Amino acid sequence: MEELTIAGIRRRSVFSPNHVGNDSAIFHFTAKELRRLGCTVNEYAESVLAEDDIGERFIFNMVRDGLSVKKLQRYENEGRVVVNSAYGIENCTRERMTRLLLAGGIPYPESLIVATKDDLTAAFEQVGFHNCWVKRGDFHAIHREDVTYVRNREEAQGIVEEYAIRGIRSAVINRHLVGDLIKFYGVAGTDFFYWFYPSPEHHSKFGLEQINGTAKGIPFDEAYLHTLCAEAAGILNIHIYGGDCIVSEDGMIHIIDFNDWPSFAPCREMAVPYIAGRIYSLIYTSCKIEERNLI
Repeated sequence: MEELTIAGIRRRSVFSPNHVGNDSAIFHFTAKELRRLGCTVNEYAESVLAEDDIGERFIFNMVRDGLSVKKLQRYENEGRVVVNSAYGIENCTRERMTRLLLAGGIPYPESLIVATKDDLTAAFEQVGFHNCWVKRGDFHAIHREDVTYVRNREEAQGIVEEYAIRGIRSAVINRHLVGDLIKFYGVAGTDFFYWFYPSPEHHSKFGLEQINGTAKGIPFDEAYLHTLCAEAAGILNIHIYGGDCIVSEDGMIHIIDFNDWPSFAPCREMAVPYIAGRIYSLIYTSCKIEERNLI
């Protein structure tokens, strides 16, 4: 097989709240590792997708903008290889993620999906929870107000009304789960999986981890956590992923968030060879399949 030429598309800084440097670093080192594997990597800013087409058949990306995602989905429909898939990126927006993980049987908090113009009284009476998290349904969190811990329906109502003013049409409301908060990172199809407690590391975008407090170190099945996250990644169609989960006092694990290509900041050096290797493997496999189809 001839040398691979790959496009790498960086994430716009507005979609890296408090993690611009970390997101830039994981992209840079992934591109460097792909070059070490013998690939030619042409790097682009995410803004290029809004202005023009790119010609490369193989693409790895960290994009988040809605128009960028749609452009990459069109490329996928044309037969190009895109990692992470733009369809997977879209699946990680809050409402889609919630629906897909619950439908797929992934342990996930009891949730409401509501229109921000609606009164929440009847919905809260039906589910019977009060302490909860209100999250914008249409996208990832890019402002602190996009994910808010509230203690009652009245506070939740105020948040969704703010969303409506901002033009956000839907919200996801998750029951608050008590337990140890864990952050994780993984690369599908590989042995790489890394988890840690964010409380002693002070690893945070908006400081919301303090709601659950310092982790107690509740015992849990680490192999099961990896298996659960790999299953969720498959449901969402994501290869390079990260997220958060809660381990309750009885050792039960619930995923509470799942992200396409996070920063991998605590484990970047360990993760990069696996990330680049996964991208290379997916591209190489697609080339071999095409070769067989031509015979």
